[in-house]
Amino acid sequence: MVPSGAAREESPRDEQGFWGKLGPGLITGAADDDPSGIATYTQAGAMFGYGLGWTLLLTYPLMVGIQLASARIGRTTGRGLTSAFAALWPRPVVAVAVMLLLVANIVNLAADLGAMAEVTRLAIGGPEALYALAFGVVSLGMQAWLPYHRYVRILKWLTLSLLAYVGVAMVAQVDWRAAFAGAFLLRIQWNTDAVKMVVAILGTTISPYLFFWQAAQEVEEIERVDKDQPLKRAPRQAPSQLRRLRLDTWLGMGFSNVIAFFMILAAAATLHANGKLDIESTAQAAEALRPVAGDAAFVLFALGILGTGLLALPVLAGSAAYACAEFLKVRRGLEKPPGAAPAFYAILAAAMACGMGISLIGIDPMKALVWAAVINSLMSVPIMIGVMLAASSRRLMGELMLPPGWRVLGWAATAAMAAASVAFVVTSLAS
Repeated sequence: MVPSGAAREESPRDEQGFWGKLGPGLITGAADDDPSGIATYTQAGAMFGYGLGWTLLLTYPLMVGIQLASARIGRTTGRGLTSAFAALWPRPVVAVAVMLLLVANIVNLAADLGAMAEVTRLAIGGPEALYALAFGVVSLGMQAWLPYHRYVRILKWLTLSLLAYVGVAMVAQVDWRAAFAGAFLLRIQWNTDAVKMVVAILGTTISPYLFFWQAAQEVEEIERVDKDQPLKRAPRQAPSQLRRLRLDTWLGMGFSNVIAFFMILAAAATLHANGKLDIESTAQAAEALRPVAGDAAFVLFALGILGTGLLALPVLAGSAAYACAEFLKVRRGLEKPPGAAPAFYAILAAAMACGMGISLIGIDPMKALVWAAVINSLMSVPIMIGVMLAASSRRLMGELMLPPGWRVLGWAATAAMAAASVAFVVTSLAS
């Protein structure tokens, strides 16, 4: 149900053409390269050079598999992941999943805000605390006062800010032979640092908040466009909508992984090549780039942090709000004004406020960002199992349950995350 003043669109102009067909998948993929992702990929390139490029080829199809399953649940049922889980499992089990998501998202929000504030201080001076508060308030205000059909257009254009990292790599002197070797030759050192970094890359690339967000945005799209209905109710729409889902998800996740690959290349060509192996903060990473690759690389790195941060903040806070509001069975949706969904916006504001509060404590942003990725990795497995079981449920999905080929990809992603988590625990206990 759409409130007055935010009418559904009968035949929206932005649905026409290639750009109009991209939406939830593109935004989700770009939000995956948030400051947490930037920190993780930068550390990977600084510590291991080009050697971990292969992780992005591994994660691409796995990421597509689990994201497509999540999107298909939202588009088919007209409900988000929390409602889908609640239809299949006891309420206490769903409550645990929602709480895990909420904790991980708040940690991620705090780390992203800290990184954005730190790089802003480095660029123009001033107090980091004020910048962290300002970014949080601006993001929250835009989510509260702009209806989804307008806000989503801003998010789509913000995805282009990630091209800054292609620019960073281009101004650096990349050893392309070593870069391609790192991409196509699987090499890993079996020590705690290397395993932790691989787990962090998997955790920041395949993150639970992305599953919840993409499913929720498919529900928002159904409410936004007058002709659209849940596919379970309108199976005639399935062929065209599922084609759009595949295009949007493959391109969105591909964009995400290509940008991540360029981040590793940029750090390998600049930081690692000059012996700067341990980057302890976002500011240190930016400062280290300036003498090695020049002011242009520094400016591009800083702009990328801010642009992708502004994209990721609403995705992190929004996915937490969607999940909690669905669990509590209250009205929800970014298309609705705050007065029409007060509990939803209260949860969204609380998540953002907690993130801002933690960011002011003084936790090192770079370490918090990487540990946020590790936390995401460890908690992903049970949620991914839930997504795959829901997407494969005939009771929930009817005849539109996930096809066998996509199930293989989704379960492969789940198995990869489980293996990485076990390896991290084993190497940590052994060290």
